[in-house]
Amino acid sequence: MSKGEQTRKAVLEAAVDTAASSGLASLTIGSLAERTGLSKSGLFAHFKSKEALQMQVLEFAGESFVQDVIRPALAAPRGEKRIITLFESWLATAREGRAECLFTSAAWEYDGQPGPVRDRLVRMHLDFNDSVAQMVRAAITEGFFAEDTDPEQFAHDLHGIMLIYFQAHHLLGDAKAEAKARHAFSRLVDSNR
Repeated sequence: MSKGEQTRKAVLEAAVDTAASSGLASLTIGSLAERTGLSKSGLFAHFKSKEALQMQVLEFAGESFVQDVIRPALAAPRGEKRIITLFESWLATAREGRAECLFTSAAWEYDGQPGPVRDRLVRMHLDFNDSVAQMVRAAITEGFFAEDTDPEQFAHDLHGIMLIYFQAHHLLGDAKAEAKARHAFSRLVDSNR
């Protein structure tokens, strides 16, 4: 990795952390320059605008989420094992909170605010739900889940489990949040066998 690529990665990691804690809408080139110690003009030359910065932060966080959650699931055998790996990988990522916090908070920030950032965020959520539904379809085909399992409903329910886990763990400090999420996930899987 070149020095420029390393710098870009470090800047985007700092931007994701900042956006995860302060909100994507509040992320500016100036706040990022302050956090990274780089010049505003240097960052502006790279990102050009606040909106371009926000879009690149979403893309970077999305790539991290794919690397940490989707790829491990796809590496697992098709069927129930793939769904379990998806859940375990997502739970580990949500426990750390960086990308998940960004996507959760950005969903609230950009609800009802039309524009390219919201459009990209919506597309990312829809694409992820489609990926989960496709994994469930494979589990049905492989005979792990009942034929009447609704893949979209499963994806919806799984996302609900993860959102409440995230809130319970990060906002409420619930020491039992992970155990509750595991219990809910087990019930979801069992009800579709």
